[in-house]
Amino acid sequence: MGYILNGEELETGEEDFLLEANFSDEIVEIIAAAEKINLTDEHWQVINYLRDKYREDGHTPNFRAMVAELDEMHPETDWKKKLYELFPSQPARQAARVSGLTKPYGKGGY
Repeated sequence: MGYILNGEELETGEEDFLLEANFSDEIVEIIAAAEKINLTDEHWQVINYLRDKYREDGHTPNFRAMVAELDEMHPETDWKKKLYELFPSQPARQAARVSGLTKPYGKGGY
């Protein structure tokens, strides 16, 4: 299954991850709808964090690193719990998929 953005089908691979990262906000809306996620400001906070990390490192962080870095950036939130609330299907993977990024390295985001 691919995602349609502006009349163009974006190719996906395993687990419906994009084969090439797409940083448009429109793709986030499309993938979130397919995942049955109603985006909030907290979702966008995680999405923007993941996109920045992807640009810096060429991949997304694993779940533990996500929690640690988000805790450091926003200590008022229990990020381990919050990530599971926002992205209930394996947060590190589902958040990356919704962000329009390629499939993360590692098994289950660890």
